Amino acid sequence: MRLRDLGISPGLLTPGRLNAITDVPGVSVGHVTLVRGDGPLEVGTGPVRTGVTVVLPRDGDVGREPVFAGAHVLNGNGELTGLEWVRESGMLTTPIGLTNTHSVGVVRDALVRASAAALAGGAGPRWSLPVVGETWDGYLNDIDGQHVREEDALAALRTARGGAVAEGNVGGGTGMKAFGFKAGIGTASRRVETDGAGPFVVGALVQANFGRRERLTIDGVPVGREITAAEIPGPDRRATALRGGSAGGDGGSIIGVVATDAPLLPHQCRRLAQRASLGVARTGGGGEHSSGDLFLAFATGNAGLRNEDDPAAPGVHALRMLNDDRIDMLFWATIEAVEEAIYNSLIGAETMTGIDGTTFHALPHDRLLEVMDRYGRGPAPAKP
Repeated sequence: MRLRDLGISPGLLTPGRLNAITDVPGVSVGHVTLVRGDGPLEVGTGPVRTGVTVVLPRDGDVGREPVFAGAHVLNGNGELTGLEWVRESGMLTTPIGLTNTHSVGVVRDALVRASAAALAGGAGPRWSLPVVGETWDGYLNDIDGQHVREEDALAALRTARGGAVAEGNVGGGTGMKAFGFKAGIGTASRRVETDGAGPFVVGALVQANFGRRERLTIDGVPVGREITAAEIPGPDRRATALRGGSAGGDGGSIIGVVATDAPLLPHQCRRLAQRASLGVARTGGGGEHSSGDLFLAFATGNAGLRNEDDPAAPGVHALRMLNDDRIDMLFWATIEAVEEAIYNSLIGAETMTGIDGTTFHALPHDRLLEVMDRYGRGPAPAKP
């Protein structure tokens, strides 16, 4: 289930065919979801509510044929490995992994191993700094047990596909929450054409784990003030306090990945990543002190780029670049895609109970529709 399946269509721009990051040609997504056990927390045993998601930015080996990329940090209480080299080089040379905070290392190492295997029989070892992001799923998951294994990350990489993307309680989003509701992975896209440039697609994928209930806003409607914790409770107050949060669910983070097939250079990718934070703000996120809000944007519109160590790399690349005076619509597409991806992470999620019986409830679709209709943002009437 997605927001548009409920008849709610936020934004001004038109989604891509799938309304997903995979609308950008060549982009693929894979998930491995780990759910085991119930009851009291036993570190190393469970309950387990976690996983890993991998985003491939292009067909083929991105290590040999990188894409231009840029990054932005709204608040830095989080991790997205490899960002310094992305900033320095303007290139993305690895898949992107998403998981929980205490499993970043194993996912990173798995992507290094996959990179080395892809070069087996080559001239020498491959140098790799994988990009892996995290949010904290320790409300529901035995996070200290570090249950994500190398084989899980490799399986997510191996099974990455284009097409529709599973959302909610899947992959790295399995144990995540947002605005005191269950959340997880979400995606969306927008098509743009401006002054004869395009058409282009901008897609976003988020791992959402942030936000206070009373700040949740959907398509301009103060949903979190209408569906309060008194009606649909957040997690048990004691269990949440023990984990450093509040019943409103204000602790947490978001990782956002933005992709486009527009011919952007690295500085333009950075500008798209920066606009992702405006999409977060439209849903009610504020980049709080305890939040890690990190965004990566990449562009596939320049084909044939080569790794600097590739002996076939030309001394000079011929590049294409969208004029900056045509980029505003890509900015707005990024804002809308990130915003709707967050909504989809909520709508696609199901109620989940994890360690010590802690429960995050799904955002109830029927109540959401009632609230949206009361504010004049309900489903569009059926055509006669």
